Amino acid sequence: MKKIILSKIILGAALALFTLNSCKNESKQEDPKEVAEEQNEANIQNENVEDDADHLVDAAAINLCEIEIGKLAQEKGMSQDVKKFGKMLVTDHEKALEETKTLADKKAITLPSSITEDGRDKYNKLKDESAEDFDKKFADMMVDGHQDAIDKMEKIAEKADDADIKTWAANQISPLTAHLTEAKRIQEMQKNK
Repeated sequence: MKKIILSKIILGAALALFTLNSCKNESKQEDPKEVAEEQNEANIQNENVEDDADHLVDAAAINLCEIEIGKLAQEKGMSQDVKKFGKMLVTDHEKALEETKTLADKKAITLPSSITEDGRDKYNKLKDESAEDFDKKFADMMVDGHQDAIDKMEKIAEKADDADIKTWAANQISPLTAHLTEAKRIQEMQKNK
């Protein structure tokens, strides 16, 4: 009798865990970056072309994130410099995203359609900052993010196989450098407060 009751409890617990896990998986959408990478992997047979596709996917993910963070800075920023920089981010990264989409279309490369999980995490981290800490955390994130983006574009401009992608990457460096300079200026202002 005890074995039957114990078996039913174990079976019930296993069924409950399975049901909860199934519900959790159904509600979670796949990351847009992963979707794009999987589609490119299925459609592209040449490894070098796939590497170039990954560069465009990464760039689109960065642009989508920067657009959302720029909008957040316009809403939540305390200083006019942060708000103004947020507007610049939206404008410039929307332009960069359009250039990336145009190139991707020309090369038959799939890009993420919306902000990625990583981008959403960065956005949420900033969104959760207090009003007093937002400007400093935003500036710090923008300095680190733009330095990383510049490093990536320099590597792509140097190592991509496709000449169009090399040129595109080289052209992305100047606006990213302008953003980095502005982010450093705002970061310095926040240190002096």
